[in-house]
Amino acid sequence: MSVASPVIERGTAASRIAGIGVVAIILLLAIAPQFLSAGAVDRMTALFIYVILAAMWNALAGFGGLVSVGQQVFFGLGAYFAIRLANAGMNPFVSLFVSAIIVGVVSWPISLFMLRLKNGEFAIGMWVIAALTHLLVNLDRLIQGETGTSLIALNVYDASTRRLTIYWLALGSMAALLAILFGLLRGSTGAAIRAIRDNEDAAASVGVRVTGTKRLLFVLAAFGIGVAGALWLATAITFQPKTYFNVQWTAYMIFMVLVGGIGTFEGAIIGALLFFLIETWFGGTGVWYLIGLGATALVFSLLLPRGLWGTVEERFGWRLLSVGYRVRLPAIGAADPATDTTAPTQTTTHREKA
Repeated sequence: MSVASPVIERGTAASRIAGIGVVAIILLLAIAPQFLSAGAVDRMTALFIYVILAAMWNALAGFGGLVSVGQQVFFGLGAYFAIRLANAGMNPFVSLFVSAIIVGVVSWPISLFMLRLKNGEFAIGMWVIAALTHLLVNLDRLIQGETGTSLIALNVYDASTRRLTIYWLALGSMAALLAILFGLLRGSTGAAIRAIRDNEDAAASVGVRVTGTKRLLFVLAAFGIGVAGALWLATAITFQPKTYFNVQWTAYMIFMVLVGGIGTFEGAIIGALLFFLIETWFGGTGVWYLIGLGATALVFSLLLPRGLWGTVEERFGWRLLSVGYRVRLPAIGAADPATDTTAPTQTTTHREKA
């Protein structure tokens, strides 16, 4: 009787079913506006934007270990460049995505010096960059300081056409960004990202391109958040720098990721959905809404430090959208089914790598 070898699994039957379910949900959401009211369409558009924000911050901090409290800089720049491009004569819907590309390009030189900072220095440094960018945008005469301006180019479209177009753009952007992120994290780059998060020096010692990998993740997160900022502008029309460069946007991202489960692909989506529900039900209660968010975050930090999905994953071993791998170890004394017909009698154990 020979000893069975460990088996590395990249997915399970449940994860494959979950993948099919995600595709089905996206297709259903694509036709949902036919059955939803105008208000419901607007709210669903906001949900898609929240998912983008949560997924991008989770990619940066949860998988890459780059905790930032200044990601609102890319949210604000996404809206600002969209205003600028539309004012220059570009189609307003096209400007939403061109502005995000510009944000990604701008984030590259920012990464050259920001990624030299570590831990708290990086987090605070990003907040400083956001504050400085806010001040610079205020100097633009088109923006008129904190008075702001509007994406008036969208007014040439009737309200129904504008609402549906923005809805589909937000849905498509969310699906595309999640797919890109999922593919990135499942590949060798994803393994490198998590290795850097766990121990940067050890990752470098085995040949991981630490700086280049971190920069790729930084730029992708900036681009995604830039998309979210531009889409939010399309839904709100008006642009006021103090609103778009407000640190509350990063606070929302952190809340969604911590509550859903930091470092898990599903957690960001669940956290965004929970935040969306809390905002929908209690957003009109004023300051009590913010107090409730803070209290919720505190409760989760104390009782469920790994968040909702992180706790479920740890307790039950469920992985529906797994970006890691699972090593299945044979039980001691179990036979290798390829060479022995004797069935194993002991329970197989598992070890998982996120």
